[in-house]
Amino acid sequence: MTDFQAFKFSFKGELVVPGDPTYPGAIARWAKNAARNAAVVAFVKDTEDVINAISYARHAELEISIKGGGHNPSAASSTEGGLVIDLSRYLDGVRVDPEGRLAYVGGGALWRTVDKAAIQHGLATVAGTVNHTGVGGLALGAGYGWLSGAQGLTIDNIVQATVVTADGCVRTASKTENTDLLWGIRGAGPNFGVVTEFVLQLHPQRRSVFGGLIFFTADKLHQLLDVTEKWWAKGPSEKEGMFQMFTRWPDKQPCILHVLFYNGSEEEGRQNYKALFDIGPFEDWCKELPYEELNAMQNVFFGPEENAYMKGAFLSPSLSPAALSRIFERVIECSEPAGYGIYLMIEYFPLQAANAVPDDATAYRRGLTPNVLCLILSKRDDEDPLGYMRSAARDLIEMFTGGSEYNMGYGNYCPESDALPAEGPVSVDKAKQLFGSNYPRLQQVKKKYDPEMVFRKWFMITPAA
Repeated sequence: MTDFQAFKFSFKGELVVPGDPTYPGAIARWAKNAARNAAVVAFVKDTEDVINAISYARHAELEISIKGGGHNPSAASSTEGGLVIDLSRYLDGVRVDPEGRLAYVGGGALWRTVDKAAIQHGLATVAGTVNHTGVGGLALGAGYGWLSGAQGLTIDNIVQATVVTADGCVRTASKTENTDLLWGIRGAGPNFGVVTEFVLQLHPQRRSVFGGLIFFTADKLHQLLDVTEKWWAKGPSEKEGMFQMFTRWPDKQPCILHVLFYNGSEEEGRQNYKALFDIGPFEDWCKELPYEELNAMQNVFFGPEENAYMKGAFLSPSLSPAALSRIFERVIECSEPAGYGIYLMIEYFPLQAANAVPDDATAYRRGLTPNVLCLILSKRDDEDPLGYMRSAARDLIEMFTGGSEYNMGYGNYCPESDALPAEGPVSVDKAKQLFGSNYPRLQQVKKKYDPEMVFRKWFMITPAA
């Protein structure tokens, strides 16, 4: 019996290999360009399957990647010629303990499943703003959401996790067990193992909220920048949140889009954002909606099966409205070629709760400012579109950073940094930049739990000597 046959015999889930009818779907990802030709896709059924998959991959010297939602355009959940541990088929459930205000979430679950399950009990946690994103990737990388103003980041709401580490051990990471592992997974991604279950803190949440999208013509830009600057300067409450997005309407006309959130009624929300509505949007998609629909507001723009490239930065407090006006003009120039959609957004989440957490309390640093994200989508297949997408994203983000390598932004928005996904994992220097003063401690955790660097698909951490 070959090693693979022995692996297959002991495996309870499904193993998919090239040539199988289901193989194209097994390697497909949200971003078309993130698919890679894996040697094996292992749809694990339980932690024992995860242990066996890690053991087989290590013995066969196959790179390991971990797939939850498969939403990252960097191909962090894919592997060329390696083994994918896919959690999405069987480890995708959510169980809510309403009395303890806890959600037990499978490592392969999507955020929409969490949102729907928790709100049935009048509860919620900090979830991604696009609800077909996987829990694992967002949560392990830090995690921002509409409830961040009140509850901080997603990692601040991870109470416990079940982690299968490189040695095949199943470990509980909590405030009382393997505390260093809990510290590491809260911000350092999948560097330490496969998280098969998260336990997330839930919070009381009203059943309906105010939210939606409003669209403005380009001639409203200066008014919008002025209102947004004043709103942010006064310090929005924990009930608020807003994205400002520079893009084009489907008819290619330049426009400014605002995504709004208010944790209250429609009457309260419209009054709160009255200054914006008074400017006069040409489309108003805002309303009071069930909470579980909140994180679906942007889904209409960000569907699957397109080529995608994204790059991020942190917003400098000194960036002027005049500079933002020039950035808007550049977005419109870059989005002129047919077949490309450019979305340049600034995420204005109130950050007081997130920044109240000490810098060294989790692997993810604080002292945060709003995230900037340049997301470029393309359906073009006539040529490799990534060259243009990458160039345009760099161009636009450098207008925020001044070309500084030290403003990489949010790790989940800067996947594999400037390298093409096919060129291998992000450099150690980039990991040091991302984690800053927490990097030496992360090296110690890596040495303890993954000294041979089995897990190295996202901001690779080198073990301490």
